[in-house]
Amino acid sequence: MRAAVAHGPGDVRVDHRPDPVAGEGEVMVAMEWGGICGSDVAYWRHGSSGTAALRHPLVLGHEVAGRVAALGPGVTGIEVGRPVTVHPAEPVGPEPLPERLAGRTNLHARVRYYGSAAFDPHTDGGFSELRAVRADQLRPLPDGVSTRRGALAEPLAVALHAVHRAGDVSGRTVLVNGTGPIGALVVAAAKHRGAARVIAADPADPALRIAERLGADEVRRLGAGEPLPQDVELVFEASGAPGALGPVLRATARGGTLVQVGNLPGAPAPAALGDLVTREITWLGSYRFVDEITDALAALRDGLDVDPLITHTFALGDAAEALAVAADPASGKVLLRLDGSRP
Repeated sequence: MRAAVAHGPGDVRVDHRPDPVAGEGEVMVAMEWGGICGSDVAYWRHGSSGTAALRHPLVLGHEVAGRVAALGPGVTGIEVGRPVTVHPAEPVGPEPLPERLAGRTNLHARVRYYGSAAFDPHTDGGFSELRAVRADQLRPLPDGVSTRRGALAEPLAVALHAVHRAGDVSGRTVLVNGTGPIGALVVAAAKHRGAARVIAADPADPALRIAERLGADEVRRLGAGEPLPQDVELVFEASGAPGALGPVLRATARGGTLVQVGNLPGAPAPAALGDLVTREITWLGSYRFVDEITDALAALRDGLDVDPLITHTFALGDAAEALAVAADPASGKVLLRLDGSRP
């Protein structure tokens, strides 16, 4: 089979690898679509993502969908040919979560994630023609949800988790700062959960146009000098830029809530945080998701349209070019066609 493999900084190749075999409790999935995430771009550009650095070649990709091709020993109740997506997280080790974190499996101390170099050996992702998947990580696609859209269930789950962290958003005014793919999906998720008004802010006009198509009621063009709105009760910070924290905290109403969705640097970085204290702002972190991928599939089934997010599609053989396009802030979500068909 072919797979998109990161070998080091600036070195992503489409390698030929032995076809995998579905083991006990596993299912073979013939992959059809994969969405490129910021971590995939980071491994291609730097050979690392956050603190996870490549020690060996790594198959990229954790936003994937395809069809069940075969069942391994002991697997029942799954139809061959069924379209599916994959929950890419697998908690590692016997240590139970403490009672205060019951059910929050995204906060398990050790989690393997598709397409991640956090462990050695690494956890290969799904940018390949075939992938053996644990049966409990499969999520069947609802009728009417294509594998193309199913590949976006994972990032939509990230957005829905962030909205869940904020509590009930129905009838509220929301600000989303940073409308890359995750921020744009936060816009869509907030509207889907009943937000009355969503304001989207970003320096890049193409990103704001996507946010508008996903439901933003108003945009702030930061690149043209437009200011953030003030006194917004509920704010989602999705840029991950430390320099944005001061203005975003200033935009948050006294006693309001700021949900941090964008990944902040692991190293020290300057940020103006004074308003966090003087305005008594509640600042919540949001990390990946628990099982909101199931909620994402239900939202797609019920008509949430994520197609405006998709700006480019490439064949698997053009993975390096696709990563370069995904790294451009002017692009939205870039998809790879993984099964050899024309994208």
